[in-house]
Amino acid sequence: MKKIVALLLLTLSMGSDLDKVLRISGNNRSELKKAIKKVPMNQLEGMTWLLTHMPDEDLKNLSADFLLSNCELAYNVRDNTSWGMKVPTELFLNYILPYANLNERVEDWRLDFYNKFYPIVKDATSSYEAVALLNQKIFKELGVIYSTARPKADQSPYESIDAGMASCTGLSILLIDVCRSVGIPARFVGTPLWHNNSGNHSWVEIWDGQWHFTGAAEPTGDKLNDSWFRDLASKATKGSNKYGIFAATWEETDIYFPMNWLPNVKKYNAIDVTDRYATDLVNEELVPIRIRALDSSGNRQEVKVRIFGEDDYSAEGISKGETCDVNDHLTFMLPKGKVFTLQSREVTKMVKVVKEEIIDLGL
Repeated sequence: MKKIVALLLLTLSMGSDLDKVLRISGNNRSELKKAIKKVPMNQLEGMTWLLTHMPDEDLKNLSADFLLSNCELAYNVRDNTSWGMKVPTELFLNYILPYANLNERVEDWRLDFYNKFYPIVKDATSSYEAVALLNQKIFKELGVIYSTARPKADQSPYESIDAGMASCTGLSILLIDVCRSVGIPARFVGTPLWHNNSGNHSWVEIWDGQWHFTGAAEPTGDKLNDSWFRDLASKATKGSNKYGIFAATWEETDIYFPMNWLPNVKKYNAIDVTDRYATDLVNEELVPIRIRALDSSGNRQEVKVRIFGEDDYSAEGISKGETCDVNDHLTFMLPKGKVFTLQSREVTKMVKVVKEEIIDLGL
């Protein structure tokens, strides 16, 4: 009787939204009705939310069994993890319950990822700690590396696993889905283009009382909010469809997520989160000089680089290889107008710091 009353209340609350969902679903409407009828009452809110927010193509294709399993596993992990129980309902619905981020292939990853990766984080004391651990370990365990040779940008988790490689987009999707499988709110974030036109990038935000960011497969020890792209992100332009930073969401918004791999598709919702990356620590007198060591084939190599110059300045570092993001370079923040010497085992170059630039060291 309680379930019947709940379904009646659901129908009344959804009203025209339910009619629209069933109309869009076409020949798949019986599956959606089955999902509504069979979902446990404590998961009814989640099923309602999914049906009224999921992409139209999924309304036409996803089975009741898939939707019921997705809801059950998401609710179970929320109710049975120390961090999951602290997640507000709105964040649970937006960033744990969804089975996809943007336009990637829909896959049934929840149970597999939970079984594989919950043991890694079961003793973690917070979502923050858990995500740092996951980012350190899952890519090695799954055998997935960063590579521009990946089959496509918008790979689903299992497409990346099968290929053994992914770009920042596929890596981010994979880490987000692993986080969601263990009850951690996570969302896809990215910029269409850095302020200096050097390229685009995608990464991950997770919630632990507030939002934190990390580059997928780019762990920084046990810390989040620390990455090679912090300086680039701090110079993004709020409100710009070209230079802003956006987080994907299934909530209705007036902004579309700008997907570089499908530039003309404007149907996935987004939030402008550029302000989160602004910083008061920018020193206009220091200029980023990025170093790239290239072999005869144009491939990036890991090479020890020293730099020294005026006022007894001296520093060193290792250039980035092909398994690092194409925009991730060894970077020195140097005072404008000064002259420095760059030195590797095979190359010596003089550099006058005038503006931000990438310097190639041939090998």
